[in-house]
Amino acid sequence: MLTRQMDSSKPVRIIPLKAFSDNYIWVIFSPDGKQVSVVDPGDSHPVIEFLEENDLKLNSILITHYHNDHIGGVQKLKDRYHCHVYASTHDNLSFTDTELDEGDHISLFGDAYQFSILRLPGHTMGHIGYYGQNLDGQNLIFCGDTLFRAGCGRMFEGTPEIFYHTLQKLAKLPANTLVYCTHEYTLANIAFAKTVEPNNTELLNLEEKCVQLREKNLETLPSTIESELNTNPFLRCSQATVIQAAEKATLKSLSDPVETFATIRQLKDNF
Repeated sequence: MLTRQMDSSKPVRIIPLKAFSDNYIWVIFSPDGKQVSVVDPGDSHPVIEFLEENDLKLNSILITHYHNDHIGGVQKLKDRYHCHVYASTHDNLSFTDTELDEGDHISLFGDAYQFSILRLPGHTMGHIGYYGQNLDGQNLIFCGDTLFRAGCGRMFEGTPEIFYHTLQKLAKLPANTLVYCTHEYTLANIAFAKTVEPNNTELLNLEEKCVQLREKNLETLPSTIESELNTNPFLRCSQATVIQAAEKATLKSLSDPVETFATIRQLKDNF
């Protein structure tokens, strides 16, 4: 079963639906719990099942980038529910109702959720993120495949310099910002991060926590910016331990954090 039913005894605000082998489709609930928006529905089936099981209306769809495991279910959902689709202006997707770029703003369910759009090039050049707050006033970002827990996306289109500065943009968000990415890659990312910083106590503690979560088939997300700053090698390219790992791999001295990032990303690609 790919879907999950709501627990009516608890106020539900944002939950994941599982899709494919490791994707999460994030579901954002309206304050009255009768409508939802979904983020990056690569598959329509878990969304349809969840909506029908819980008698919910699909209000809108938020897209971070054009890869098929993020958009594959959009057209079917739009045809069935006549929902509004938000996506990057750089991706030129035929089903888009509102095209978005850096500095744009959107509101969901009246003004219950308000998001600022961040341009996040690197994984793809048109990639965007949705930065706002949940109903408790907690900062959050839906960042697609840009920043993962203890990792980052593959660099399909950007350069190391572009992707490094994108990640630094995210690193400067408030430390308590919840990070909603779209893949359950955490344990694999930690396994690599440990080869870069084997003595990082925060990383080792995170691994223990996440192993326990996965043993119960629970998601390891969302993360926080604070956690990523302490454990994610791609946000730690100015740390001596990460620089030393990159220098050991390249057999040369590295003074530029972009060079360190490029080296660590290549090591991860071949891990």
